[in-house]
Amino acid sequence: MSATTRSAATRRSATSAPTTAGPVRSRRRAALGWVALVAGLLLVALVGGTLVYGGYAQRSILDPESAGPEGSRAVVRILEQQGVTVTVARDRAAAERALAGGDATLVMRDAPMLSDAGLRDLAGRAAHVVLIEPRSRALDVLLDGSTLGGFASDLSASAACTVPAAATAATARVGELMRPGDGVDACYPVDGDFGLLQAVDDDGRTATALDGLSVLTNTALPLDGDAALALGILGQTQSLVWYVPSLSDADRGTATPTLGDLTPEWVTPAMLLLLTAALAAALWRGRRFGPLVAERLPVTVRATETTEGRARLYAASKDASHALNELRRAARGRIGRLLGLTARTSPHDVADAVAQRLGADRARVRGILVDDLPRTDRDLVAAADRLRDLEESVRAAVRTEGTTR
Repeated sequence: MSATTRSAATRRSATSAPTTAGPVRSRRRAALGWVALVAGLLLVALVGGTLVYGGYAQRSILDPESAGPEGSRAVVRILEQQGVTVTVARDRAAAERALAGGDATLVMRDAPMLSDAGLRDLAGRAAHVVLIEPRSRALDVLLDGSTLGGFASDLSASAACTVPAAATAATARVGELMRPGDGVDACYPVDGDFGLLQAVDDDGRTATALDGLSVLTNTALPLDGDAALALGILGQTQSLVWYVPSLSDADRGTATPTLGDLTPEWVTPAMLLLLTAALAAALWRGRRFGPLVAERLPVTVRATETTEGRARLYAASKDASHALNELRRAARGRIGRLLGLTARTSPHDVADAVAQRLGADRARVRGILVDDLPRTDRDLVAAADRLRDLEESVRAAVRTEGTTR
């Protein structure tokens, strides 16, 4: 191979290398972009799922295993020290298994997913029932037509009743207030409502309702007689089942129909097809197109014509001052380039440079380039003529000096 051939081959390889490397880098950047997008979506889904299904906020409120301010682990530990066996059931099936002996106390929050029959069935498996988050339906079903009343914020009240646990505690904090049904004992009166209700059936089984947030939380337990009231109500038997309801505890046939149950069968396949089409379109149209390509314009318009056209528009709008300012701005730019001035040169400095070059009166030149204000269209036309004549004079002076040199 001759030297000429080798040099030509070397030039070809040198010029072809960037051409090949460019698309490779573009594809690599595009792939990294898609990977980053997918990773971001997975991270958002993970965080959202944790927040939604982790149940941090709900888990801490009156939860028997929570040590937070609104948890109830303190009262559970005290009961265990008194010889009470505490079982935490986080679904209905676990609660039913723990209550199989029938001699335990059932502690439960509000369970809106249970039907009235399901609520009675679960309560009937226990020797005593304690509602620590009373709601109107549970009060009506388990405490003979009792209802919710008002609310007393962080108020200490006296028992004023014969319920043994309340009479022993004497005073306790109240929050959610209730109104008793027929034959229901009521304690801790506040303005006609009560902070604790208890119903006793013929077999000696009791159903008690109180606001757990005011009595059973780790923060409220040391206040007044809350600890004594909690031990008296929850420690009636040697076994206690703390039922924490879950969404899966609904009775069969009573669950609220889901969106999938209410929609026709063809909706799901159609949605999957649309999602697939959208993903395919995103992959197809989301590719990298490469750098921009300059395109030749069919018509080239000179800057002077554009400026004059804008000035005519300002003149048509009866804004002579604005129109003249546009003409002056363009003229100062052209004059500055003729005189070798920078784009940042102030208008007054441009006028002074013109006056010095032409040997003209500085005030007159400043009036033409900066200061004169037209009041009528006739003044605008005259000012434009003076501006054009001044620019031609500068152009002629520069051309003459260049010819002389």
